[in-house]
Amino acid sequence: MKLSYRIGAMGFRLMFSTYFPATIHYRERVPTEGPLILASNHLSFLDPPLVGSGLSRPINFLARESLFRFPGIGALLRSWNCVPVDRDGGGASGLRNILDRLLAGGAILLFPEGTRSTDGVLGTARSGIGLTVIKSTAPVVPVRVFGTLEAYGKHVTFPRPTRVAAVFGHPIDFSALRAEAKTCPKARVKEIYQEVADRIMAEIGALKVP
Repeated sequence: MKLSYRIGAMGFRLMFSTYFPATIHYRERVPTEGPLILASNHLSFLDPPLVGSGLSRPINFLARESLFRFPGIGALLRSWNCVPVDRDGGGASGLRNILDRLLAGGAILLFPEGTRSTDGVLGTARSGIGLTVIKSTAPVVPVRVFGTLEAYGKHVTFPRPTRVAAVFGHPIDFSALRAEAKTCPKARVKEIYQEVADRIMAEIGALKVP
């Protein structure tokens, strides 16, 4: 784990023990090594540090490619394991970067909805996460965050001290659909991508704070 990442994680853990008191549930369900996709609902800019700082293993995060053009910001983002992607996160180079991290045995946090919710209601998952899952061999752990909308959602101009939580689910095995996607017609492959995405969102929706 890089020093900058470690320092950042410590800072965020301090933040989530004071200003945004956080509880992390079932972190033991997350594999401690090997390629891994964490798939979470998305309510706030607080979601990546909440999920990442709640785990002992380093996590890779997505960041808009344009941010890497600024020397200082770009260097910091790289030290925090951020992966450059285009605005929609669906470009070929972004997918290649994501798969490279997974191939190297890393864990990456993805948001199937593609954007932050404005009302806390779970949205429809984009098929892009299904593509990523099928192209990789990584297990998928669903994650659901709570409270971050009220703490620092799109409608909040200044972060509010609010209790937040992250709940991790059991890993999902998509090996059967991966095997089918290797031999089925292209039309079916596209269906598989969305089927995977919908399954992930259903698993996220089933997670509750105990």
